[in-house]
Amino acid sequence: MSSTAATTRERRTGRRALFLAVPIALVSIAPLLWALISSVRPGEEIFRYLSPLVWQTFFPEQVTLANFVSVLDSPFALALANSVIVAFFSVVLGLAVAALAAFALACLEFRGRSVVFALMVMCFLVPFEAIAIPLSTTFRDLGLANSYVGLILPALGNGLSIFLLRQFFMGVPTSLGEAARLDGLTWFGVFWRIYLPLSRGPLIGAGLILFVFQWQSFLWPLLIAPAPDVRVAPVAIADFAQQTGVDFGQMFAAAILTSAVPLLLLLFFQRHFTGSTASSGSKE
Repeated sequence: MSSTAATTRERRTGRRALFLAVPIALVSIAPLLWALISSVRPGEEIFRYLSPLVWQTFFPEQVTLANFVSVLDSPFALALANSVIVAFFSVVLGLAVAALAAFALACLEFRGRSVVFALMVMCFLVPFEAIAIPLSTTFRDLGLANSYVGLILPALGNGLSIFLLRQFFMGVPTSLGEAARLDGLTWFGVFWRIYLPLSRGPLIGAGLILFVFQWQSFLWPLLIAPAPDVRVAPVAIADFAQQTGVDFGQMFAAAILTSAVPLLLLLFFQRHFTGSTASSGSKE
């Protein structure tokens, strides 16, 4: 009877949680759904059915892809390609830096290791916006303005990715590294042959963090790379607001294209991402 009662109670709790989760999810997704619908509406109909809300608010009477065609024929296509290039190299190079730094902080004994880790944690807790303007001045003095290098460099030392990988490496049995060292492997060999193969999930999670951080960045690209040939997608979306007016149809289409890329990646790597944040490494 006790187990049956517990099962019944768990089912009731699950139903209540679902009853609360569904409305919250619908409210959360409604703006994105409205933006998607607005992107396939003619421009004059986007705000026609907002007040009061009617069924046409979320079900357009006319569907057109003209906004997407216009966006892809505009300079926004180059900006989207720039975002892909910058995000790709930020993830690849950022993972290399984060994995090596995390391995050093987790496995190598050196003086001041705890101080370095504490400073790293403090640095990634500081909002990037607080240092963006003086950092952009330094980058301009170094000749890195309006360049891919200037866009990529700030993403390479992502403290959250280093922290995530360090926590995983701390959970890997030290006996594995000690045995490899006795067999003649260098520390880099231990990192490359033992720790990296075990950290596929955390690497994917750290890579997604780096990707999202770089993909949705607006202030830094606006400060350091405003030139049209290196402009990224979030900055290009703002260009649809011009002195003659705002083309909301094209703006919504550009926003949907920009948000679709990280959404698809998160859906594809969701299992690895949730696993990387839930696990802390294999145990002895």
